[in-house]
Amino acid sequence: MVKQYLSYALGAFGHDAFYATLNTYFAIFVTSALFVGNGAAAEAGIVTTMVVVIRLIEIAFDPMIGGMVDNTNTKFGKFKPWILIGAIVSSVGIMLMFSSLFGLADSNTSIYFLLFGIVFVIMDIFYSFKDIAFWSMLPALSVDSKVRNKFGTIGRFGSTLGSQGVIIVVTPLVIYFSQTFSGTHGSTQTRAGWLGFAIVIGLVSFLGALATFFGTKEQTSLIRENTEKTRFRDVFKVIGENDQLMWLGFSYLLFALSYVVTNSLLIYYFRYVIGNAAAYSLVGVITAILGIISVPLFPIIVSKITRKGVYIGGICMMLVGYILFMLAGTNTIMMYIADAIFFFPYPMIFLAALMTITDSVEYGQWKNGTRNESVTLSVRPLIDKLAGAFSTGIVVIAAVHSGMTGNAKPSDITSHGMFVFHSFIFYMPMILLIVAALIYQFKIVLSEKKHAEIVRELETKLETEKEEEEESESK
Repeated sequence: MVKQYLSYALGAFGHDAFYATLNTYFAIFVTSALFVGNGAAAEAGIVTTMVVVIRLIEIAFDPMIGGMVDNTNTKFGKFKPWILIGAIVSSVGIMLMFSSLFGLADSNTSIYFLLFGIVFVIMDIFYSFKDIAFWSMLPALSVDSKVRNKFGTIGRFGSTLGSQGVIIVVTPLVIYFSQTFSGTHGSTQTRAGWLGFAIVIGLVSFLGALATFFGTKEQTSLIRENTEKTRFRDVFKVIGENDQLMWLGFSYLLFALSYVVTNSLLIYYFRYVIGNAAAYSLVGVITAILGIISVPLFPIIVSKITRKGVYIGGICMMLVGYILFMLAGTNTIMMYIADAIFFFPYPMIFLAALMTITDSVEYGQWKNGTRNESVTLSVRPLIDKLAGAFSTGIVVIAAVHSGMTGNAKPSDITSHGMFVFHSFIFYMPMILLIVAALIYQFKIVLSEKKHAEIVRELETKLETEKEEEEESESK
C-alpha cells in the first residue's frame, strides 16, 4: 500500500507542477518575454483571448472525455493508458507553448497565432485526458471513505509540493537558463530561459505519470462492477441529475477562481508594487512548508469537524489572509504572513471538495442506478480548467489596465492603476469566497455519514440482486 500511496503522490507532484506552470506562468511569459515593444499588449491579448476561448469551448467536451475513460477497458485498467499518453503529448505541448514557435512570433504573427491555436488545442485535450483519468482513479482505489481520504491526502500532499515547488524554482530556473542559453547577466529573463523552465516542468510531469502508471492498482468490488457503457449523449445527464455534484461544482468554481486569480497576481504584486521580484521565490518556500504541515492534518481535522467544517472554516481563514494582504502595503514581511494565513487552509479545502465529489460517485449510483466514475470526477478538472481559463484572461486584463507590463517600475503605477489591481487581486476574490461558503453551507447534504449509509445500502442491494440472479440460474 505504501508503494501505491507514493506512486500516486509522485504523479500528483508532476501533474500540479504542470498545472501551476500552465495557469500561472504562461500569462507572465506572454506579457513579459514573448511579446515586447510596440503592439506587445495587443499581441499578448490575442494569445490570452485564444487560450480563454479555446478552453471555454473544450470544457464542454470534458464530460465526454470522462465517458471515454469510463468506457476504456485494457489490461492496464481504464485510467493508466490515458495518464501516460496524456503526459507525453501535453509535456511536448507545453514546451512548444513556452517558445516563439520557431521564430514565428517575430517573423509572422498571423502564422504564429494559427499554429499556437493548434498546439494549444492538442495540448489541452490530452492534458484533460490525463487530468480526468488521474483524479478519477480515486474511487477506483477504494470505496472506503477513510482509505480514500488517505489517497486524497497523499495525492494532495504531492500536488501541493509540485505547485508550490514551481513558485520556488521558477525565477531561479528562468534566470539560469537565460544566462546559459542567452548569455545574459543578473536577473534578466529571456524567451530561452522560459523555454528551459518549461522543458524541466514537462519532464517532471512525464516522470510523475510513469510512477503512477507502474505503481498503482485499481480495486475490484461488487459496487464497481455495477457499471454500464456511458453513451456520449448521456454524460451531461449523469452530471445534471446529481444535484450534490452540481451544487458542489458551483461552490468549488467560485473558490478555485478566487484562489487562482490572487495566486497568479502575487508575482505582479512583488514585482510592480513592492519592487522586489526576487522576494517572490520565498512565497513558494513558505507555502511548500505550510503544505507539508497542512495536508497531513486533513484526516485529523476532518475527523473532528467534518468536511463542511473544513471547507467553510478554511474559507473564513483565507478571508483573514485577504484582510492582512490589504494592510500589508509594501511591507514584504507582512505579505509573507498574509500569504501564509491565506494559503494554509487551501489544500484542506481542496481535499474537502475532492472527497465530496468522489463520494458523489456512489451518490449518483444510488440515485440513478449506474456508476460513472470518470464522468463524475471530470467535473473537478473541468472546474479547475474553467477557473484557469478565466484567471488567465483576468490576470492579463488586470496587468494591462493597472500598467503592470513590460519594464514598468513601481513608481510608474498610478493610484487608479493600483485601485484596479487591488480590485482584481483582493476585492473580487473575497466576494467569490463568501458566496462559495454560503452555497456549501446551505446546499451540500452529502456528509461522510450520509455516504457511509449510501455505500451500505448499495452493497446490500447489489448482494441481494446477485444472490437472486445466482438462484435463478441454478434452477
